[in-house]
Amino acid sequence: MNMNKGLASRGTHAVTGAVIGALLLTACGSGGAGDKKVDLKDQLPKRYREAGVIKVGASFTAAPVIFKNGQGKPDGLDPDLAAAMERLLGVKFDFVDAGPFANVLPGVLDKKFDIGMSGITDTRERQQGLDKNGTPVNEGVDFVDYFMAGIGMVVKEKNPKGVDTIDGLCGHSVTAKKGTTHNDLMIRQQKACEHAGKPLKALETGSDDEALANVRNGLADVYITDYPKAQHNAQTLDEGRTFDLAGPQLQSRPYGIAVRKGDQELRDVLVKAVNALILDGTYDAVLQKRLLVEGAIQNSVVNGSH
Repeated sequence: MNMNKGLASRGTHAVTGAVIGALLLTACGSGGAGDKKVDLKDQLPKRYREAGVIKVGASFTAAPVIFKNGQGKPDGLDPDLAAAMERLLGVKFDFVDAGPFANVLPGVLDKKFDIGMSGITDTRERQQGLDKNGTPVNEGVDFVDYFMAGIGMVVKEKNPKGVDTIDGLCGHSVTAKKGTTHNDLMIRQQKACEHAGKPLKALETGSDDEALANVRNGLADVYITDYPKAQHNAQTLDEGRTFDLAGPQLQSRPYGIAVRKGDQELRDVLVKAVNALILDGTYDAVLQKRLLVEGAIQNSVVNGSH
């Protein structure tokens, strides 16, 4: 196993994370750091208190952020944070398998789930319910931001094609999972590469396993995905002998818990809960356990990505 994989960009990302974390302090939202002494159980909307449960839509395809462990139970950063919020709010966070990632937000909007917590990148398009062309397709969701993550590129070990930037994807075959911001990036870059005269072959997949298989089998030169997932796969699959990270973490943006626009009371309590976990040290402990400390934020806000 190559222990240097993913570490070359640590210094750069630490600076980037600090800057973005400072920006999050000033972003719009409710529930600041001063909420640590508040009893949040009484602030939870009555229907959730009476039900004793919050249904969480998730796609268990993003280790170490969210996956199913050997016993088939939800595991990872998101379930860890949810378990900590359970103790603060006095209700169970019941993770429901939405199947493919692309099903999570529609499931929240259709009220199959109360919230979505699945390593979801907070974007303006998702907030406003816009499709890839900027056309409104639904009412959008609000995000309770809790983590920062950028884009990572997975390649074969030793990066034989030498790809280390987004522009460097031109002239190569690239794979990404449907319904993700990375898939959107791949399609946008495909158009840019056409103009540059170096076509990008885009391979959309329904799962991470399929995308990794595309790289393993030589169908794709690069797999683009969330950096934590890219790093985890490069360092752990086949004991680190098959894949590598290509280049540094790119374009860090917040992950958010997705909440329907009409459920602002729940949204605001979740902000306070995340901030309480940050203040009492639980948040840092969870990130350390998952080796994700580089993505720490200073406080939670609503819709920090504008």
